[in-house]
Amino acid sequence: MPAAVSAMSSIPTAQETRTVMLIVTNADVLVTMDAARREIPGGALVAEGPAIAWVGPTAELPEAYRRRMDDGSAQVLDMRGHVVIPGLVNTHHHMYQSLTRAVPAAQDAELFAWLNGLYLLWSHLTPEMIRVSTSTAMAELMLSGCTTTSDHLYLYPNGARLDDSIEAAARMGMRFHAARGSMSVGRAKGGLPPDSVVEDEAAILADSQRLIEQYHDDSRHAMLRIVLAPCSPFSVSRDLMRESAVLARHYGVSLHTHLAENDNDVAYSREAFGLTPAQYAEDLGWVGHDVWHAHCVKLDEEGIALFARTGTGVAHCPCSNMRLASGIAPVRAMRDAGVPVGLGVDGSASNDGAHMLGEVRQAMLLQRVGYGPAAMSAREALEIATLGGARVLNRDDIGALAPGMSADFVAFDMSAVGYAGAGHDPVAALVFCTPGKVATSVINGRVVVRAGELLTASLPQVLVRHRELARELFEAAR
Repeated sequence: MPAAVSAMSSIPTAQETRTVMLIVTNADVLVTMDAARREIPGGALVAEGPAIAWVGPTAELPEAYRRRMDDGSAQVLDMRGHVVIPGLVNTHHHMYQSLTRAVPAAQDAELFAWLNGLYLLWSHLTPEMIRVSTSTAMAELMLSGCTTTSDHLYLYPNGARLDDSIEAAARMGMRFHAARGSMSVGRAKGGLPPDSVVEDEAAILADSQRLIEQYHDDSRHAMLRIVLAPCSPFSVSRDLMRESAVLARHYGVSLHTHLAENDNDVAYSREAFGLTPAQYAEDLGWVGHDVWHAHCVKLDEEGIALFARTGTGVAHCPCSNMRLASGIAPVRAMRDAGVPVGLGVDGSASNDGAHMLGEVRQAMLLQRVGYGPAAMSAREALEIATLGGARVLNRDDIGALAPGMSADFVAFDMSAVGYAGAGHDPVAALVFCTPGKVATSVINGRVVVRAGELLTASLPQVLVRHRELARELFEAAR
């Protein structure tokens, strides 16, 4: 067994670790994102197991909790000098792509050419590559303030399965929405992907049902949920889209796909289906509170109105949209209309990074480039990355710090050089200033990052194996 995988196998999962009371005290500011959007100076919170029990000023901490602090029966985190916020929610990713960053053939291409430059590489993925790339991508997310993530895995060559991602997520301790992606229409049938990376549709649906029945957890504070996610209009059939929606709604799971990402995407939809992307989604039953679409850079006014009316969500991926020159998604118009919008880092071959707080900053800045300096504030960007992401993932237990909510929160050290001079508004500083590394992260009431160090995996060992596998993957396609 490779060293990195062996090292991870000895680490207990979140479910295997005994939960204790956790008390946070003295945060310079505790950003709740609760109904009143309170920002509490000298903030404190108490977590009992996976849920938050109390939030308020440290000076008002109930005596019962103070006694627990004094007798050592609670774990105490003194957050003096830190800003504490709800854990960030990543609504779109392709974690396997962390193995193929900055590939020369895809550095200067738009979406379709970019995909064509990478499909051959990805056809050589193995189960171990899925596991190790997922661990690497999750480590990067966790160290940037992310506590809940989705991942859209849509190719399964050489015996790879979604189970490989799920296994890695359990070891890393992230709250995970595992999206069973798929591609079924290859070039021989007018699709974009090579025929070598597509699957039989009956097999896709059978595996989707298996995964839901084996893994999906719809309980409050669930650490793992399954999503059905045919890849895109140019890689799957109408039948697969419809049948996936029927299956998902039978089991009560969410649906996810790419939509209206760039001009070529829209042109394909019009030519192949005679419909705009939004009309195509509506025709297939792919609208509603249980559906979210990635990108929607080219979503038109009719589409925005449709998504607002039906509660259909959007995963906004600003860095990827800039990297591929797809355009500026009309997030301001979406938000004003009432469309649920969350943030996504997208795959590490179209972003080349997965810094969730950095994505928050880029979301704010990109809306300002497109629509003016008042188009998005720092606090709105943070809200999109927390409450917005929770709504997109169809969850009401994450995204805010309040009693009954999941105990997912992160802290940033405001003494870091990147925040120097920003003490007059440390909350805005998190977004305006150079994105920092998280100092502390708690997921489901469990400390997973302490003093900036990941606790759930030996990151150096994981990265050694990741580099070896990235080299093997690149050489296999030469």
